[in-house]
Amino acid sequence: MKLRSLRESDLIAAVTKEFRSQKRELIIGIGDDAAVIRGKKKLLLLTTDLLIENVHFVASFHPPYELGRKSLNVNLSDVAAMGGRARYALLGLGLRKKTDLTWVERFFLGFKSAAQESGVELIGGDTSASKNVVISVTVIGMAEHVIPRNGARPGDLIFISGYLGDAAAGLRLLKKGFRAGTDRQADALIKAFLDPRPQLALAGVLSRRRLASAMIDTSDGLSVDLHHICEESRTGADIYLEKLPLSPEIRVVEKNPLNLALHGGEDYELLFTASSGNRAALTSLKKRFSLHCIGHITGSRTIRVIDRNGRSRRLEAKGYQHFS
Repeated sequence: MKLRSLRESDLIAAVTKEFRSQKRELIIGIGDDAAVIRGKKKLLLLTTDLLIENVHFVASFHPPYELGRKSLNVNLSDVAAMGGRARYALLGLGLRKKTDLTWVERFFLGFKSAAQESGVELIGGDTSASKNVVISVTVIGMAEHVIPRNGARPGDLIFISGYLGDAAAGLRLLKKGFRAGTDRQADALIKAFLDPRPQLALAGVLSRRRLASAMIDTSDGLSVDLHHICEESRTGADIYLEKLPLSPEIRVVEKNPLNLALHGGEDYELLFTASSGNRAALTSLKKRFSLHCIGHITGSRTIRVIDRNGRSRRLEAKGYQHFS
């Protein structure tokens, strides 16, 4: 069997089976956005991510400053998805021997700017020569209350922060030859892809006020990430197409923005479920955050999308799959 015949979740399940932890202090291990370990006073969160040239980014249209920011921010988004606060980072960096020093300086300036915005300190790491650029970031965070993927229950409402599909639309524009400065709509979408912002402030509120029952960030696309929540929670979901939040920019640029909203990845928004009893509290948060209720959790074990005429169809997970 080849890796390309496996879903990422299949590989993770196989690894989990072989490495079941017996440590009493481990609360959440392999399979969520971050591992959770019980500390003396607070919960510790640990997460790591890879960015590999020509897999996760193309150097010719991803400037080093924005790449430095993104390499940290995608990890911070995992901490946000658990309801935590990031504190420290470790950076592993593989570079070609002919890499221009200016590129390296710009990368670290971007990484530093993202770290300063979030209050994260870079405390170590490693460097190596490599045929392609390889970036590995590990983040350590803390939380008093974590929000896992497996807490959704039938009747819970489904929320998304921000817009869906903008990053995927920005990537499509870059592949077509567009660059920053082309026009206002294109610039906004390209920025969404090159420089995503982790929703740490919203995550903190959801955690402190115990408003979310399950949560994940939309790194692989709504269809894939909602499947993760439903698989872990053993539930289904109904999503209403007319409620999917689409930015004014994507409505102008894309002929079929709903497809990108459902299956486009790298928005790094928070996808979470909440008890219907928390609707009023979440509605009040709209003064500070962009929140959209897009559906509800069901007990059917099937995820459906429903159009404005009431017609439904099964939502397949067609977002980013690492080995397909």
